[in-house]
Amino acid sequence: MKMPTYEICIDGKPRKIEVTKTSEKSFMVKVDDKPLNVELQTDLSMLEKQFCIKINDKTYKIELPKIDRDKPFPVKVEEATFKAEIKTPTTKPILTVFQPVPLQPTKRAITQRQVIEGAVPAPMTGKVIAIKVKKGDQVKAGQVLCVIEAMKMENEITAPKAGVIQEANVSEGSSVSEGEILFVIA
Repeated sequence: MKMPTYEICIDGKPRKIEVTKTSEKSFMVKVDDKPLNVELQTDLSMLEKQFCIKINDKTYKIELPKIDRDKPFPVKVEEATFKAEIKTPTTKPILTVFQPVPLQPTKRAITQRQVIEGAVPAPMTGKVIAIKVKKGDQVKAGQVLCVIEAMKMENEITAPKAGVIQEANVSEGSSVSEGEILFVIA
């Protein structure tokens, strides 16, 4: 059974993890496209804090503390401890490498945000390097509202219509994601 791809950081290094369940306790795990055969050596009821896995015929003892998905946590493999951080949002308990949850589609969230009347969404992910208007300012259609730097290019974000800035949700130097509401014009 094919499962989603996850992004995690181990000691600050990003890793792409892809898991395919091959049997009840066996998995094909790709770490940055390098395939590994992983077999869970522990009874599934014992997975809470420590367990054993077998990777390509070598057994490893794994210890996990209680995990906070919002910040890095330690993972002990044999005698070595690593700092791990999950970058992929999930809603299930940890051990996502064994029981992953499908990713929530981001397009739906972007579409819902754009329903706001007069909303000016970020057309790309980037960093706000200049803001040309503030809340309460009168703007004309096509007037530059802010400048976003993305991939070393400066992109002017313009007003889609004339009106008054009702909301200014960004500040210079802040990072924005594609679809995030920058301004609301009424």
